[in-house]
Amino acid sequence: MEHNPVLEAIRGRRSIRRYKAEAVPRDVLLAVLEAGRWAPSGLNNQPWRFLVVQAGDPRQEALAGLTKYSHIVRQAAALFCVFMDREIVYNRAKDLQGVGACLQNMLLAAHAQGLGAVWLGEIINQEPRVTEALGLDGQRLELMAVLAAGWPDQKGSSDRKPLEQLLLEPLP
Repeated sequence: MEHNPVLEAIRGRRSIRRYKAEAVPRDVLLAVLEAGRWAPSGLNNQPWRFLVVQAGDPRQEALAGLTKYSHIVRQAAALFCVFMDREIVYNRAKDLQGVGACLQNMLLAAHAQGLGAVWLGEIINQEPRVTEALGLDGQRLELMAVLAAGWPDQKGSSDRKPLEQLLLEPLP
């Protein structure tokens, strides 16, 4: 297979949970957000909404208290809080898929910028408290995930099942 940067990024991206104590520049944060913005969505309704909490913001500690992954939240240079806007949802399943694509785009963009990042889904167990801690409208916005990010202070690793185990029937 020839060199393909997109496929290499997909295979090379890992969940990074430890970060250096170094701020992430605004242009890098914007690149991650732009990648999320360009994700596909049903009817192009773009149901995602973003809030970035940077290191030192008191809301970072509030978020740390709402997840069992508090050590990751506290160490992150940036937390990308991704919400779904309930007022524009037209089909929940399709919109959830769109938000998932948005999150994957953001993770790939973080990787492409040299950041380490991890998708924190467990925090949605405290969704009403998270929305309240961030001072947002919980009637309108539904927390989908928080992406913790920063300059990596670890190497990630991962294994995948062989494709044959995932196929429901062999390819012809």
